[in-house]
Amino acid sequence: MSKSNAISLNLPTGSMEAYVSAAFQLPMLSAEEERDYAIKLRDHNDLDAARALVMSHLRFVVRVARGYSGYGLPQQDLIQEGTVGLMKAVKRFNPDNNVRLVSYAVHWIRAEMHEYILRNWRIVKVATTKAQRKLFFNLRSAKKRLGWLNHEEVVGIAEDLGVKPETVLEMEKRLSAHDLPWNAPSDSDDEEAHFSPSSWLPGNTPDPATEIERADTTAAREKALAEALAQLDDRSREILAARWLSEQKMTLQDLAAQYGISAERVRQLEKSAMQKLQQLVDLD
Repeated sequence: MSKSNAISLNLPTGSMEAYVSAAFQLPMLSAEEERDYAIKLRDHNDLDAARALVMSHLRFVVRVARGYSGYGLPQQDLIQEGTVGLMKAVKRFNPDNNVRLVSYAVHWIRAEMHEYILRNWRIVKVATTKAQRKLFFNLRSAKKRLGWLNHEEVVGIAEDLGVKPETVLEMEKRLSAHDLPWNAPSDSDDEEAHFSPSSWLPGNTPDPATEIERADTTAAREKALAEALAQLDDRSREILAARWLSEQKMTLQDLAAQYGISAERVRQLEKSAMQKLQQLVDLD
């Protein structure tokens, strides 16, 4: 089987181990072959050449992904993101720069993996600025011992990475923290046990005494309103009901036609009834 035919084989997708094994069995390209494929892609948009460049560098993506195994994220996802970065690098690779593709692609591969890790490592983002991102991927390796950093170590790491000491301290706190479910149930009956954050804040649901008080107040207002309406004459009560208590409110003109009076007279009756109603309710 020729090298070009081997590169054209499809990789297995059912098993991660089989995929990695197949990736390492794919032949590497010489500098001349790599340049020839890159020229075909650039000048003729040859997709087979692009595929050959990508497939021959998949083993490098796997090696880079293994370096990020300490973040607890699935290796297959890291490899997938790194492969996206590799394809971006292949698309932008210039064979005239006399640089091997692997040297050019490492930036793109790591960049895609970094973005994936930052999106999925925690529920809340721990690194948003450029300095924080730099510390996120370098602080662990920069620490010489377990435990919190002392002042000298903070200053040294800040100088080495070109960031502020307070940024080092902030990132150390973020990396030492853990996500806590908002409303996770507690299996302990201990009164001093740690509870989820949802138990720290007061609920929006009123207590039973407040609910009873609110229901009594509403009932008293409804009773007072009903008694006040009963003291109005029939026409005034009907006008208020049509204007304010009906889902399909009637206009002044509709009521004027119904009672055979002017719209202005309806407005006056409505205003007079409202004033009397307010007085009756207030007196109660």
